[in-house]
Amino acid sequence: MPDSWDFTYPSPLAGYENAPPLPEERADDGKSFRNPQTGALSSAYEKFIDPLDNGRRGGFDVHIYYFQNNAEQSQYARELWERVRREFPELRIYTFWDRPIGPHPVAMFEVNLLTPAQFGAFIPWLAIWRGPLSVLVHPNTTEQDVPHAERELRNHTQRAIWMGERLPLDVGLFTAQIRAQQRAGGTAESATASS
Repeated sequence: MPDSWDFTYPSPLAGYENAPPLPEERADDGKSFRNPQTGALSSAYEKFIDPLDNGRRGGFDVHIYYFQNNAEQSQYARELWERVRREFPELRIYTFWDRPIGPHPVAMFEVNLLTPAQFGAFIPWLAIWRGPLSVLVHPNTTEQDVPHAERELRNHTQRAIWMGERLPLDVGLFTAQIRAQQRAGGTAESATASS
């Protein structure tokens, strides 16, 4: 897995360089700060921020893992897959895999989150209902100046969010594509298997 310092990070304060100092006033709880109000909510409530995909693929993939040789986990995962399909029919829900696929080390099923509202509803729900299962939530980004395999590697590692036990992904698929592209001297997009 790559080190988080293998990547570059723009300043989180980009665009706020000339903003006035923040107040030091505390809220009624005595712990949190009072923040200056702008009268408008962040646009991140309505649309995923760049470079998250606001198109067909959606901003986030959610991979719900289970150990396919564990009868109890297999049953729980199958029931959860059905429950998700019934309670969240608006979400894109994929095949219930009975074996590892792509970089995923064990069986899983995948759910796509296409809007911040879907993320805000589904992730808290899943925190309660995932039971004994591990979950990878990774962003789908669209940086055009970064080759596809490099984006996928970063999205599945450095930018990943985990619920439960973190499972080691087989990122060799991505690194092999990166090495092949470097040997070829190209920067064009390359297709990858389901991620």
